[in-house]
Amino acid sequence: MRKVLITGANGQLGRELTKQLRDKKVELILTDTGELDITKSSVVYFKLKDIKPDIIINCAAHTAVDKCETQKDLAYKINAIGSKNLAQAAYSIGAELVQVSTDYVFDGEGIKPITEFDIPNPQSVYGSSKLQGEILVRELNPKSYIVRTGWLYGEGNNFVKNIINLSKTNESLKVVNDQFGTPTSTVDLSKVIIKLIEEKNYGTFHCTCKGETTWYDFTKEIFRLKGINTGLIPCTTDEFPRPAKRPKYSVLQNYMLELTTGDITRNWEEAIKEYLEKLHI
Repeated sequence: MRKVLITGANGQLGRELTKQLRDKKVELILTDTGELDITKSSVVYFKLKDIKPDIIINCAAHTAVDKCETQKDLAYKINAIGSKNLAQAAYSIGAELVQVSTDYVFDGEGIKPITEFDIPNPQSVYGSSKLQGEILVRELNPKSYIVRTGWLYGEGNNFVKNIINLSKTNESLKVVNDQFGTPTSTVDLSKVIIKLIEEKNYGTFHCTCKGETTWYDFTKEIFRLKGINTGLIPCTTDEFPRPAKRPKYSVLQNYMLELTTGDITRNWEEAIKEYLEKLHI
């Protein structure tokens, strides 16, 4: 029976991976910051040497995009150094490593879906720190999977829940309508990660649901499906200034999946419909 260790197991993706992997013939070791501090190399080394997992899935990250701008050292410590520590320790015991990354490694200045062969150019501390994590993992462990995603939602705090809760206390909401991406369910992302592991398909992959939308149109669809009548007002990114620069067009194409193992993700509309049917808030 293969051992799978998940870092950041209490996060949205960690929870969904735990659910899906429990249906597989694997032994699960779930860790979060309390059980494993990935920023300390000796701690990571001895922990992995003791447990001897076959696969590590790194869901741990500093994902508070705006806070990363003022917490630069912490962002690099978790997103880059933490990933380096896991990659080194994994290599020393012959383990595979799944590194979850982000659409923020790109500048978002294009007008067509971004493939794995396009050149990253992050515009924020968050994006830069995640890119360095990718680079270090590739350099230090050839048995690695870099999986980039974006606009993620699942069990935990996310845009979908936040916007629904805001609708309960506001007559109308302004939502950005000039940032394009693809809302992605942790269900679809987890299925792809597990498939990559099962097929030992190492490399760099994009994994989002299919299609594209803006935050405004995504919200419109959420409200339509939930029967919410709160007014929606489209606005520009400039009208909604944030500390960290957001990519304007970060639609990822799952090109490597298409070329290799096959893209099993759903259209974003189908995925959000299923999610909202099970969401009781």
